[in-house]
Amino acid sequence: MSRQPVTRIEGLAAPFDVSNVDTDQIIPARFLRRPRDTQYGTYLFHDLRFDEAGQERPDFILNRPPFRQAAILVAARAFGVGSSREAAVYALQAYGIRAVVAETFGDIFFGNALKNGLLPVRLPLSTVNALRDAVAASPPARLAIDLEREELVAPDGAKHAFAVPAFARECLLQGQDEIGLTLSFLPQIEQFEARRHTPTV
Repeated sequence: MSRQPVTRIEGLAAPFDVSNVDTDQIIPARFLRRPRDTQYGTYLFHDLRFDEAGQERPDFILNRPPFRQAAILVAARAFGVGSSREAAVYALQAYGIRAVVAETFGDIFFGNALKNGLLPVRLPLSTVNALRDAVAASPPARLAIDLEREELVAPDGAKHAFAVPAFARECLLQGQDEIGLTLSFLPQIEQFEARRHTPTV
């Protein structure tokens, strides 16, 4: 399946100083049967963003200008732990989040993010904390993430290297999922199969 290639992400960053964020916090289970339409972003962090009456909680970071326009979320550690729900990635993307920076991620969430074009950036906790403090202190602060170079540029210009698994990185850069990237090699695969089945004399 083709999608928009991910090469460089640059945008407003929001500090999200919460550790051990589970997928039920990212999107509560009661919304999982909802269609993936233009409203899907409203389910992101629903019970943290809204009170029981459905009103925005003014202290939640994504309800505060300018952070409600964030494209990059700077979290803490253990982001996306818990259940395997892929909808957690869908909700982040529908809201407009294109990358999440954290020390660690839940393994299944990390895989789901890469498969769906959301970039999870793993950096040392001290670096993540410094980035989060920087974007909180001087809003609106922007980060730039260069996937080709595997490099994040902080608001002060400092560069931080990160790593993405090679195959997933190639899929993101090409704008393909695993099947699409495999099919892009179809001519070579067919040539190999033809040679393999050619009788030898």
